[in-house]
Amino acid sequence: MLSPSGKRLLIVSNRLPVNISGAEDDWTIHPSSGGLITALEPLVRRCRGTWLGWPGCSSEAPLSDLLREFSDRQEYTLKPVVISEEEIEKYYLGFSNRTIWPLFHDLLGHCTFNSEHWEYYQRVNERFAREIAKLIDGDDFVWIHDYQLMLVGHFLRGMGVDVRLNFFLHIPFPSCDLLKRLPWRQEIMHSLLEYDHVGFQTTNDRRNFIQCLKRLAPEAPVKKYKRKAEVLVEGRTVRLGTYPISIDYNEFNDFAGSNDVADAAWYIHENLPDLRLMLGIDRLDYTKGIPERFLAFERALEKYPDLRGKMALVQIVVPSRLHVPEYQHLKGELDALSGRINARFSSQGWVPIHYMFRELSRTQLLGYYRACEIAIITPLRDGMNLVSKEYCASSIDNNGILILSEFAGAADQLSKGALMVNPYDCEVTADAIYAAFIMEPEERQRRMKTLRAEVRRNNVQRWIEWFMESDTVGHEAVDEQAESPAEQPVSHTR
Repeated sequence: MLSPSGKRLLIVSNRLPVNISGAEDDWTIHPSSGGLITALEPLVRRCRGTWLGWPGCSSEAPLSDLLREFSDRQEYTLKPVVISEEEIEKYYLGFSNRTIWPLFHDLLGHCTFNSEHWEYYQRVNERFAREIAKLIDGDDFVWIHDYQLMLVGHFLRGMGVDVRLNFFLHIPFPSCDLLKRLPWRQEIMHSLLEYDHVGFQTTNDRRNFIQCLKRLAPEAPVKKYKRKAEVLVEGRTVRLGTYPISIDYNEFNDFAGSNDVADAAWYIHENLPDLRLMLGIDRLDYTKGIPERFLAFERALEKYPDLRGKMALVQIVVPSRLHVPEYQHLKGELDALSGRINARFSSQGWVPIHYMFRELSRTQLLGYYRACEIAIITPLRDGMNLVSKEYCASSIDNNGILILSEFAGAADQLSKGALMVNPYDCEVTADAIYAAFIMEPEERQRRMKTLRAEVRRNNVQRWIEWFMESDTVGHEAVDEQAESPAEQPVSHTR
């Protein structure tokens, strides 16, 4: 079966969409989770395509048997790229996550610039390119994903591969002033221009990329259109587009209405009775703004005493990169903050913050989406943030309220129904929490209906169609300022 573009589909990402665990003769393989996987797995299954990436396990695992078993069960093919422990330390944990990740999220203070890590990043990207070159057959639709693999296009061209190459960046693209801090900025920019089609989450990300081109590659002229742009590079055209990633709305909406989810939501409320619950759910990461969220909730309890005993923050943090000292420190900070705030405000039968450090099953996750009348999604910077869209799709009674950071990519689409906040502004976020607490039912219904309609309309299928069918570009060029969404977020007082 072919992709919507009529071509054989090859997906490439740093990780394969599986978790492999075990020891000796007892190994298991099962699907993993994550925004990229949630979006792409249905497509690659439907097309019976191929997914190439690192399997995430040691060399002791019987990899061929496990991947063959999974491929037979899921009806698409997995192809592994072997990466050593040293390469994981320097290419992935090093350059990808201590250099590119914080830099592209506007958090320069978390960056390290290490030339050895850069060398390993090039080495692993070249290995991915070699494995891709072995699989390409004719006019395949090759779709490479995210910041770990930005150099793959450069190495494929060096190997003589001349098929169309597509790339999608799932995280923000930084401003030119930020990118200039990167010693290897020229190499990154010129490698991205080796792709034929580069997709970004938001208009602002694409605009940042174009501004970087003007400064770092002025020889490449840019023609801007309403939602796309074209760059002329050595006689060929590179297409730049904005494609906000999304979720399978129907899947979340339908499962949220199941008996299992209803039972899970009932159990949560039985254990936390007579409380307005506000949900925060994030992977452990300094970009997610969790300490700032705790402090904003503390400020809300100070400013609005009628919240006490009537509202609780349910904060779920999914473990991530615990062997990295910076993430260990963040966990310690969250432990201390939640403990201090609870010690300060707790009363007989009431604790303000219910903080859990754990993973959730899908049923449990949607149970929390259904049980919590408010969701507070306040990253300091985020490429998109699909949790915000999942919460809306799961709010089948239209009773939920979304508090959303204006620095999440999802803000462009969800600002009309959400309470928009600056997560760095403790006072405004505290006010938004109280505004959500006292909001009238009619206002809650109106806002959530708006949000659900947006997520339903711009679902993951539309994201895929936007990207794959974007070979046709409109002819009407527009001013770059005119194509941006409104700068002013919807006020929480509206």
